[in-house]
Amino acid sequence: MRSIKRVVLLCGMGVLLAPVAWAENWQVAKNEEGIQVSLSEVAGSKYKAYRGVTVIKAPLAKIKALQEDVASSCAWVHECKSQKLLKHEGDQSWTYTQFNTPWPVTPRDSILHVTTVQEADGSLTRKLEGEPKYLPEEKGFVRVAQVEGFWKLVPKGDSTEVTYQVHTEPGGSVPSWLANKFVVEAPFNTLKALRERAQAR
Repeated sequence: MRSIKRVVLLCGMGVLLAPVAWAENWQVAKNEEGIQVSLSEVAGSKYKAYRGVTVIKAPLAKIKALQEDVASSCAWVHECKSQKLLKHEGDQSWTYTQFNTPWPVTPRDSILHVTTVQEADGSLTRKLEGEPKYLPEEKGFVRVAQVEGFWKLVPKGDSTEVTYQVHTEPGGSVPSWLANKFVVEAPFNTLKALRERAQAR
């Protein structure tokens, strides 16, 4: 049971994107506190993809464990209201997340299919893919229509380089000011909060 509870989490709204493979022209939008956030236009989408990169002074295993504690990870995922593990099979997990949004925007929820790959060099990649039809829609929430992205953890001595990249189609109507704010705040705040927890233990 313990291993089932610790399965992969992640993402949250952060996964609100689309074909990340189409995101190629990255422009730095914020570079503060050791966290660099870059944005890229995505063909066919009015929402930008985002990528956040930082180095956390903690071993990869510790960050991996924080990510796999799905319910507790909601505390460090940007605007996460609640999160739970739906299913775990081997290196694959399905998670359900509810997100806070400012009035008058309807709150969003997201279902992610997370595939974890451990590389020979010790690095770890978690592929994030939205599966909006996995469960019926919840009353009071707009289901995130599309998410595509990944987490990549690369060991650097006693530290870990963490990359969080996502493109999302949030579904429904989202004001441009909120979308533009989110794509910068989501990776920055998520990585900052994850770093604080990883380095505090």
